[in-house]
Amino acid sequence: MSDVFLEVIVCSVEDAVEAEAGGAHRLEMVSRLDVGGLTPTVELVRQIKAEVSLPLRVMVRENVGFEVGDDVGALCETAVVMNEIGVDGLVLGFLRNGELDEQTLSKVLSSAPRLNATFHHAFEAAADKQRLIQALKKFPQIDRILAHGGQGDWSEKIERLISYQSIAMPAIRILVGGGLDPSVIKSIRGRSDLNEFHVGSAAREDGQVRRTRVAELVTHSLAAPPLNTPLT
Repeated sequence: MSDVFLEVIVCSVEDAVEAEAGGAHRLEMVSRLDVGGLTPTVELVRQIKAEVSLPLRVMVRENVGFEVGDDVGALCETAVVMNEIGVDGLVLGFLRNGELDEQTLSKVLSSAPRLNATFHHAFEAAADKQRLIQALKKFPQIDRILAHGGQGDWSEKIERLISYQSIAMPAIRILVGGGLDPSVIKSIRGRSDLNEFHVGSAAREDGQVRRTRVAELVTHSLAAPPLNTPLT
């Protein structure tokens, strides 16, 4: 997997324009970044799609938790609209008692049959992550899992991420996100073949995405040192 992708979280048209100018490869669109991201407005999705040419993945999440109550209908309605707009994919994650909520996931994905999807950081709250990966492989639309590798230092996290990737491939790729900065990305590239990175605050300055920050991240993503380079 030689190609490297940098996905940047955006909350506005300005964020999206800056991310594209800085060399981002894909965007994740959210509202309420302060609570981990909620569903953005349809109007904003349309505006950003009109302004940038990058693939867009859209958060489908109505509350700050990972368990769904009576908002399944709203989630499905959003998925239908995103399918009609023709974004690149959805970003979602549903758990119940620490296990995959297959019923809700199936309903939402079936509402957007043309779209792929990223299973977001709900993954890190699962009781058994290996079992969750196997369960997600039953859903062909799921092609990414967002993971940060859990607790500990980056050596420990990378080992976990590598193990997740080995279980998930070839149907699903691990998208690494959480606590990344240019030096961490470079280190991960030197210790593994993980090649997709997801950033929020690392691409921002004074709360806004800045093309210079994105460009720095892209440079470090592409400047892969030889495998097994020590962590710095």
